[in-house]
Amino acid sequence: SRTSEDRAASQMSFYLEPVDGQPLIAYGPGQFLTFQIDLADALGAARTVTRCYSISDRPDPTAYRITVKRVAPPADRPDLPPGLVSGYLHDTATVGTVLQVRAPAGVFVLDADATTPVVLIAGGIGITPLFAMARGALARDPGRAIHLFYGVRDASEIVFAADLAAMQAQYLGFHVTIVESSPTPGDSGGDLLRITGYIDIALLSRTLAAANHPVYLCGPPAMMAALIPALRAWGVASDDLHYEAFGSASIGMAGTPEAELLETPLAVQFERSERTIDWTGEDTNLLDFAERHGIDMPSGCRAGSCGTCETKITSGAVRYAQPPAFDVAPGHCLPCIAAPTEALVLSA
Repeated sequence: SRTSEDRAASQMSFYLEPVDGQPLIAYGPGQFLTFQIDLADALGAARTVTRCYSISDRPDPTAYRITVKRVAPPADRPDLPPGLVSGYLHDTATVGTVLQVRAPAGVFVLDADATTPVVLIAGGIGITPLFAMARGALARDPGRAIHLFYGVRDASEIVFAADLAAMQAQYLGFHVTIVESSPTPGDSGGDLLRITGYIDIALLSRTLAAANHPVYLCGPPAMMAALIPALRAWGVASDDLHYEAFGSASIGMAGTPEAELLETPLAVQFERSERTIDWTGEDTNLLDFAERHGIDMPSGCRAGSCGTCETKITSGAVRYAQPPAFDVAPGHCLPCIAAPTEALVLSA
């Protein structure tokens, strides 16, 4: 089934039920699903597209809920095509549509057993895993203190507004602050606290007594790139800082090795593409590197969790900034979080 989430219908929730009627695989609040959907591109050519969407509600053995934002062409590039998968789900998928979905995955999961106050920071559609975390935590411990800071452009982008207001009214420890960068003149404001500006340390320090809280973030790369180092400088311990970026993981902080320019480039050969390109260290991972040079590789989460980009290593070796969450087959790698350590040959 599907339900609209806002007046512009740019976000839509979908409830996915198993075709065999059996209980679904359990998941932790914050995990995501990987979809493989056969589509036709803008030129009518058939292609299989892989996308990952966070499960956007507390654990439910009967249905997975995902909330999908329609991806429009960039404002400065209206000639580019809109999002294929989001468009398909919004315009074509209906009750009875069968979708191919992998089991829930991902390590961006709230510690449900903890009782300490927690801080959730979301940007745009990045609210989806954090909303699931809040719902799951409050279902388990209604008295848990949770501070949610939610950055949007204006009121039309607020997802789950009614649910958030109801949760804040029901749970005394749940506090929501909506931060709008460009509020719409004359908007009434609704039942949630809304301020103008951006989420930053000045805002957090006015609300929180100290930096000693677990912090979970999900949002666009620009927000993550600004907030993560600022939170560390403010005093949030590394073990308390949890984050997941959507879009490209090349910001160098979502599980990817940091970019490091090399004095002597390494040759990276893509066998199927019949291309050999010098790796200079300009890119933080092999997936970004391949895409920048026009080589098409399958991808999903872009954070080492779903395994969609798993690729055989014919020769050479790679390194990861941290172990992949996905169980990589021997002799393979995940290009989305890998960087070469020597000359490399990939079967891609």
